[in-house]
Amino acid sequence: MSKFVSVQFRNSGKVYDFDCGHFVLAKGDKVLVVTGEGPAVGCVCSEPQNGAENSLDRKLKKVFRVATLEEIDRYERDCKLEKDVYEFCYKKVKDRSVPMNIVSVERRFDGSKTIVYFTADGRIDFRQLVKDLVGRFRTRIEMRQIGVRHQAKMVGGLGTCGRPLCCSSFLNTFAPVTIKMAKKQNISLNPSKISGMCGRLMCCLAYEDKFYEKAKKTLPRIGNNVVTTEGDGKVIRQNVFKETVTVILASGGEIEVKADQLKRSPKPNPNQKPKSNQKPKPKPKPKPKPKPKERLSKKKKPKKE
Repeated sequence: MSKFVSVQFRNSGKVYDFDCGHFVLAKGDKVLVVTGEGPAVGCVCSEPQNGAENSLDRKLKKVFRVATLEEIDRYERDCKLEKDVYEFCYKKVKDRSVPMNIVSVERRFDGSKTIVYFTADGRIDFRQLVKDLVGRFRTRIEMRQIGVRHQAKMVGGLGTCGRPLCCSSFLNTFAPVTIKMAKKQNISLNPSKISGMCGRLMCCLAYEDKFYEKAKKTLPRIGNNVVTTEGDGKVIRQNVFKETVTVILASGGEIEVKADQLKRSPKPNPNQKPKSNQKPKPKPKPKPKPKPKERLSKKKKPKKE
């Protein structure tokens, strides 16, 4: 039975699952794995788990091998270099008042380049900053601009629910989130309550969107006229969990009723004749057609003799 472990590449960051293969690993071991961007050393942050017990139906990359002492030493030196580059870059940006925010620095394990991640409102001229970094550290520097959502994913943190951010824990892609999703769930549209650490709408609003969309189809729509045991009224609220709606009665009161106890108010038939006590509306008289203008005959002038 295949087993897998969770591997973390930095002290704070997303955790990735890898197939253990034939290696016997324990929490805290350093392992060498091959990622989409090349080889990397990471730390095992969980005990090996059985794939079948965790419904593991996805293909995982395998652990290449347990990291050697030389690879662990290189990994620690890279971590120190990343810290030095970050501090140097932060100081230069502050001294020159460059409108950018340094988020993180990542050193490739093969030493090919060092990537500096930053955020900014627009395009930034960072050519002089790159020259300073190359002159100081003698390595290839790549400046990579990211969005605020990717910044939250890299930095990590706790959400309003008290749990680690979804983007830094398990999300691989950012699905589009709209304000319409919050309206479906009857959530207060206060920006501080529906926005995440990145300042954008919380990703978790999309998790239950399909459920609410399906559940609301079984309930009368807001604004529909319905018939209750206490009289006619109009739907003003829905509760998908209790399968009830709140109805404001014609008399002015409000009641909460189960959806299956309601009858929809019949639509008025335009062809139905009015009742005897109601006078039919008089039909508007047709406007008279305008008479054609008579042509005036021209008076003939008398001939001169």
